[in-house]
Order: sequence, then C-alpha cells, then structure tokens
Amino acid sequence: MNESLEDHSESGASTLEDHHRDLSGGAARAAVFGVSDGLVSNVALILGVAGASPAPGVVRLAGLAGLVAGAVSMAAGEYVSVKAQVELLQRELDIERDELANRPEKEEKELAGIYMRRGVEPRLAKELAAAMSKDADLALSTHAREELGVDPDALGDPVRSAVASFVSFAAGATLPLLPWFFATGTAAVIASVLLGGIGAVAVGIALARFTERPWLFSASRQLLIAGVAAAVTFAVGKLIGGGISP
Repeated sequence: MNESLEDHSESGASTLEDHHRDLSGGAARAAVFGVSDGLVSNVALILGVAGASPAPGVVRLAGLAGLVAGAVSMAAGEYVSVKAQVELLQRELDIERDELANRPEKEEKELAGIYMRRGVEPRLAKELAAAMSKDADLALSTHAREELGVDPDALGDPVRSAVASFVSFAAGATLPLLPWFFATGTAAVIASVLLGGIGAVAVGIALARFTERPWLFSASRQLLIAGVAAAVTFAVGKLIGGGISP
C-alpha cells in the first residue's frame, strides 16, 4: 500500500511540475508591479508639474515628494494587507488544528471526500487520507493545502513585503526624475519622457514573462498606459499652470 501511495504522490507531483508553473511569480512579480506603479505615477506627476513651466526646483521637489509619499504608501499598504492575511490564515489554521485534535475521524473522512471529488478512486482516497492523518504536522499541512489553498510554512512576511514594495516603487519613480537633477526646461521634459518610455517597455517585457503573452503586446500596452497618464497630466499642467502665480 505504501508503495502505491508513494507512486501516486510522485506521479501527481511530477504531473503538476510538468504542466504548471508558479502563478504567483513570487517576489520578482511583486517587484515588477512595484516598479510599474512607481514609474507610471511619478512620470505623470513630474510631467504634470512640468507642464505648468515652474522653476526646475519645483519639479524636482514634486518628483521627490511623489517618490517618497508613493513608496511609503505602497509599503504601508502592503504591510497591512499581508499582515491581515497572515493573521486570518493563522486563525483558520488554529481552527483546523483544533478540529484535527478533537475530531480526527471526521477530518480524515473530509479529506478522503476531497480526494474523491477530484476523481481519486474511493479506496485509494481513503488510503491517502489515512496515511496523511497519521502525522499531526502532515495532516495540518495537507488540510491547509486542500481546504484553504495555503502552505502553513509560507503564509507571507509583512516586513519583507513592505520593504520590497518600498524599494521597487522608489526604483520606478526615480527613473523619470533623474533628468531634473542634470537638465532643465524642454531638455529635462524630453529626457523624462524618453526614460519613462524605456522603463515602461522594460516593465512590459518583464510582465510578459509572467503572463506568457507576446512581449511586443505587453510592452506596447505598458507604454500606452504610461504615455496616456503622462500626456493627460502634462496637458492639465499646461492648461491650469498659467493661472497659478509664482
């Protein structure tokens, strides 16, 4: 029986590994989205302010404020989100742990039922459930994966997520701001647009890796999003900037 269980488990794992990949993309995926947010929001902010033709120092200040405020906001939001998620999952795991301790037979039948609903032959499903239930830690891990869809050993790290969000957003937001430390006026605007465009294309190509879409489509879409955001805010700055006294 043990050999059949092991063969079934190994063949199932092999099938999953062969035909599926990590849909979450892990930290790399989160970093790409953070860079994207920082790039789009700050290029729009910088060009919106630049559209009003203020002193270069005003644009630099606005860009730095947008970078810091956006990065802190992203980090705080990510921390709260992940922390709440971890606490919720820990509560659910505590409930599951209590059920396994006080109603082991019921939980074993429940697990067997899950396997059967997925197409496993009833006898083998009961054998699998019985084998998984012999070890308390394995039983909890199995029920967590099958019922909650989570790995008890990988619930998330709020601090790490917050730091990653801060750094990635700041990196994206820095790109369109750089020219304003070395140039002014039209030259700085053009440089911001070019760097923002290059950054948008790079982000689109990186996103194509996770979505498995054609890189040209993903890059073009990201460039369009950044371009529209920058054009709208620049136009707004031009329209209302003249009515603001220096």
